[in-house]
Amino acid sequence: MTVTFCRHAAGDSLTPGDAALLRTAGVTTVEASAPDAAWAPAVIEGGLLPVAATVAADGAVAWVLDPADALAVAAAGTAGWRLTVRHTGSRAEVIDALARSRAPWLRTDRDRVAEAVSITGLPAMHATVSVPVDDIDQAVAAVRGGAGDLLIGDWDDEAIGALREALAPGRLVERVALPVFCEIDAVRQVLDKPAFTAWCNQVDGAGAARPRYAWAPGRDMPAPVPGRRLSAEWADRAWVEGAPEFALDRLHPALAGILERSLEGAPPTRDEVEVLFAARGAEVEAIAHVADVLRDRTCGDTVTYVVNRNINYTNQCYFKCGFCGFSRGPKSLQFKDDPYILEIHEVVHRSVEAWERGATEVCLVGGIHPKFTGDFYAAVLEAIKARLPQMHVHGFTPLEVWQGAATLGVSVEQFLVRMRDSGLGTLPGTAAEILDDEIRRFLCPDKLTTAEWAEVMITAHRLGLRATSTIMHGHIDHPRSWANHYEVLREVQRRTGGFTEFVPLPFVHMGAPIYLQGRSRPGPTWDEVVLIHAVARIAFDGLIPNIQASWVKLGLEGGARLLEAGCNDIGGTLMNESISRAAGAAHGQLATPDELEAAIRGMGRVPARRNTVYERIEAPA
Repeated sequence: MTVTFCRHAAGDSLTPGDAALLRTAGVTTVEASAPDAAWAPAVIEGGLLPVAATVAADGAVAWVLDPADALAVAAAGTAGWRLTVRHTGSRAEVIDALARSRAPWLRTDRDRVAEAVSITGLPAMHATVSVPVDDIDQAVAAVRGGAGDLLIGDWDDEAIGALREALAPGRLVERVALPVFCEIDAVRQVLDKPAFTAWCNQVDGAGAARPRYAWAPGRDMPAPVPGRRLSAEWADRAWVEGAPEFALDRLHPALAGILERSLEGAPPTRDEVEVLFAARGAEVEAIAHVADVLRDRTCGDTVTYVVNRNINYTNQCYFKCGFCGFSRGPKSLQFKDDPYILEIHEVVHRSVEAWERGATEVCLVGGIHPKFTGDFYAAVLEAIKARLPQMHVHGFTPLEVWQGAATLGVSVEQFLVRMRDSGLGTLPGTAAEILDDEIRRFLCPDKLTTAEWAEVMITAHRLGLRATSTIMHGHIDHPRSWANHYEVLREVQRRTGGFTEFVPLPFVHMGAPIYLQGRSRPGPTWDEVVLIHAVARIAFDGLIPNIQASWVKLGLEGGARLLEAGCNDIGGTLMNESISRAAGAAHGQLATPDELEAAIRGMGRVPARRNTVYERIEAPA
């Protein structure tokens, strides 16, 4: 059984400072019965979500109403998931209001839980009984009586941990003012911008409350994961000092069945992948453990890396991707470069420098300059290969290929043949972001579509050009879109076998326009980072053998921890990567082979140097 809880406070008149203090204490929601005009803006400015107990309140994101008012509000067009019906009036009135409004919660008192449960338990009724409680004993009694949602005050981490243990083996999930699994697309349509921004900052991809740590991908701080665990879902002492239990029989039977079949060689279906992405806490650790078993079967204890250099040849781009701080980052960020374009001789010079430092690969990725044509990309390749015939050139995303072909008036296949013959070795799988067009129309509306990305990759693979694959997650995406993305990659790989690896790229939010404009979440949580890698190992078992952890986004320590979650590769040395830095990442400039190997050995694994297509190579003497 899943039980949700919401940390809320009451207050009809608050200042933004008051709200911010409540937020610091862990509260997500403020409920008012007779708020003044400044109440909702002040609550939102302080980072909380306002919930009103009267239809007259302006600016609320949700309401707790008597049955008649709930029916009226729903009839006027308010989405049912914004409503809670009070358990007041006749039984018939409550049933009618819940059924017609489709409100997710019936708010009752502790002494009326049994009666409320008899209502929500009716056939075709979808509401959950919600009960305010003051302490753990009251909470446990309410849940034992059938309640599925608890309203608590500013309980500290230890009290929350004690509640989790008291309700075990039940599943405890923290929510905010809106229901868990309320997808961002629906919320975007109904909330005004300040409220939408506040909600984005409170939730993870599933719509549940985010943990309260300050860590985010790209920040120069250790990952928040406890030493013996992989989930950072909870912050109480029992969790932080405890160790995970991997027995699948402790999980929900549906989740356990997916994992058991995966261990038997039957990868999850698309819908089962989405189920895995909904995991929390101990479930995340069980999934990571299964992923690690599959990693051991496929790759053993060897963890690979490549000595390479990223060359970002221009930061000028005419596409308007909301996540990109590289070409359109805020000038206030100290690492925001002026517009630039590297001459071809400078690209060659940097390639020579990389070769002299032991690199076997240069990765060419940049903005789409409005003056670029496909001839530029071919000229860069030809110049590098003329000077360094043995250097592997890993370059040009499907977007650059699509744009390059279009500028020359040739097909994608014709252009890729020219690129291959000019010296292109492999393609990076970036420009994928999320391969779900419902997300892309808000995230990167003028970029190539999912089908166009797949067309480039399938064509490249058919021509003998292998490629990496990626996902960039933690912005406006959700478990359904992640599952859709994985299914696209699996379909391409089943057809071609051309992907060499899968590289999750956590969204770095600090310099991203979409975040600075208040339209996205502040990157993935740590548990989402673990899941995106672990589920990849499980979903791609037998298809894509290599799962990479991006130290550029997570730091060496954070990336190394993911070697326990199904990863067998830690990326490359990079030497001056700029794109993550421009988005606000503190990592990414350079990792030496010695540093990568030390991180690998620190996790008890065996480092090995590879080339771009995962052939082992000896380190130079």
